[in-house]
Amino acid sequence: MGGMEKLKQLVSRLTGRVIISSEVSEEDLADIEIEPLIGHIIAYFDGKPIGILDKATLNKIIEEMNSEKKPVEIEVNRVSDFKPNAKEFDADIKIRESNIEKTAGTTDEFVAYLNDRFKRISEIINQSMLNMANGRINSIEKLREYANGREATIVGMVFDKRVTKNGNILVNLEDSTGVAKVIFMNNDRNSELYKNAKKIANDDIIAVKGKISGAFLIANAILWPDVPIHNRNVAKEDLAAAFISDTHVGSKLFLEKKFGQMLKWLNGEIKYRKDLAQKVKYVILAGDLVDGIGIYPNQEKELVVLDIYKQYSILFNFLSSIPEYIHVFVLAGNHDAVQSTEPQPRLTKELIGDFKLDNIHFVTNPSYIKIHGVNVLAYHGTSLDSVIQAIPGCSYAKPETAMVEILKRRHLSPIYGGNKVLPTRRDYLIIDEVPDILHMGHIHKNGATDYHGTLVINSGTWQSRTTYQIKQGHIPSPAILPVYELKSMNLSYVDFNTLGE
Repeated sequence: MGGMEKLKQLVSRLTGRVIISSEVSEEDLADIEIEPLIGHIIAYFDGKPIGILDKATLNKIIEEMNSEKKPVEIEVNRVSDFKPNAKEFDADIKIRESNIEKTAGTTDEFVAYLNDRFKRISEIINQSMLNMANGRINSIEKLREYANGREATIVGMVFDKRVTKNGNILVNLEDSTGVAKVIFMNNDRNSELYKNAKKIANDDIIAVKGKISGAFLIANAILWPDVPIHNRNVAKEDLAAAFISDTHVGSKLFLEKKFGQMLKWLNGEIKYRKDLAQKVKYVILAGDLVDGIGIYPNQEKELVVLDIYKQYSILFNFLSSIPEYIHVFVLAGNHDAVQSTEPQPRLTKELIGDFKLDNIHFVTNPSYIKIHGVNVLAYHGTSLDSVIQAIPGCSYAKPETAMVEILKRRHLSPIYGGNKVLPTRRDYLIIDEVPDILHMGHIHKNGATDYHGTLVINSGTWQSRTTYQIKQGHIPSPAILPVYELKSMNLSYVDFNTLGE
């Protein structure tokens, strides 16, 4: 792009934000990269009542741009005496991605989406109740025919929930036939039923058993779709998978040196837990790969790289340092430059460019990734914010608590409207397969637990504490790598904060 073309683009992109002086010429822009320059100009004039870009100001901005912190280049050497066991085994991979449908966002599409969610999750509940011999389920409309005192079981979607003056919990539950008023009595607030009722959130699809009392159903049992208690699948081969998320490449707070250490560890340069490094056959990178551009107000001030393509180029340079026998699965998050509505597609060809390695797999968010028979459900985790805010007992300090609630609801984004969801005619966020491992990020905090046989892992971050997190009192846990051994089912952590620079 020549100087004149750059000047035209500068004028068109900054119209309404900054006035460009006539003394700025095409020669001033001849050797300048336009994308990062625009970001620096916007950041420079942020908060000023009027912005006039004259020649002196342009030169000042260009000088600051050229002298700013540059991304650290990490030199990774493959150690000749590093003999990884994982290299001796062929990859065993089966990927099931989300189908990213084109939608117009019509009312009919939203209705079809919610109907599909209700139908399929209801079927999961129905099957669970049949397995437990809990009897037949009634439609809500049928309740009108029953006399007071009769027991009935219904399945419905939570329309709303409130606490009455007496401390009872009143839930409006609806199905395709009508709306039922369900009351959870506060006779004993420490009872298991009442504590579970407090965790009911809008849009939950649940089964409730109770007795008819006038216009109400007095609940005595509640059932979420939930994942059944099961045995986790194990691999025959003694291999391991490492879990990463929220690298935020391009941010000033990206911990590139520690991330580089992790790459060196995978290549055998760092001898700590060499036995574990030798087993790593897979890496799953669950979103927020880069920090992005324009994700939040004044983000330009937080960036070291103001060009989205360069952010991805730096990321791919890092990924190319991972040994070729290790297969890497890469999915998007809310900071990435793909559609923000979920499910999210793979990174586009425009972003990936010429980068292509046989061991790097770009997949949708979410995706099921089966490795040596172990089924991993990978999802960035944007919905964790709404789950933590809505459900008692969940917290940012322990992201695994919210992830367990998501498993109970068999849906990756159970609270509709909590984050942007594509109104597809089939809901691809339903957890219709019971995973061996549920992997998320987004929260920037490591956490793990076993729930009904599913291992829940939140893989933290590779970004240091942000200004927003400081204001919120949230303390992240950066540069801690969870590694799961597929045969022994042992979960370990490699803490790169303790290994020095």
